[in-house]
Amino acid sequence: MNTKTKVLMVCLGNICRSPLAEGILQNKVDSARVFVDSAGTGGYHIGNAPDPRSIAVARSHGIHIENQRCRQFTETDFENFDVIYAMDKSNYGNIIAKAKTKADQQKVKLLLSEVNLPVQEVPDPYWDDNGFQNVYNLIDTACEAIAKKL
Repeated sequence: MNTKTKVLMVCLGNICRSPLAEGILQNKVDSARVFVDSAGTGGYHIGNAPDPRSIAVARSHGIHIENQRCRQFTETDFENFDVIYAMDKSNYGNIIAKAKTKADQQKVKLLLSEVNLPVQEVPDPYWDDNGFQNVYNLIDTACEAIAKKL
């Protein structure tokens, strides 16, 4: 039986970083073999589209994320996904706190742990004039490595 590998990208609000990560990775993998989704550890933006700046940066790279809708990370995501990538250590801690088993914990990784970069966390894009493009670049680098593994 051939089943898809299921990957979940998680940030705090599922409004800027994780929608970008979802769109970038989807653009790099075979959709017949890999399913990618995103979620937020906080429930702040449920049902909203991604931040317009994330949409614009993604679109400038030929990736369309405008139809995504924010959702909150839940405990059932451990059952539904093979690997869960957290954007930063805070999200990682929030995800691990919901894990009921060691196997669930082992599914969770920091996104940038997939590459050798001087930073370990994908920063919040709101604190830098070029933040959304910088975040895109970091996520793109990590997703390139992930896609090769998948």
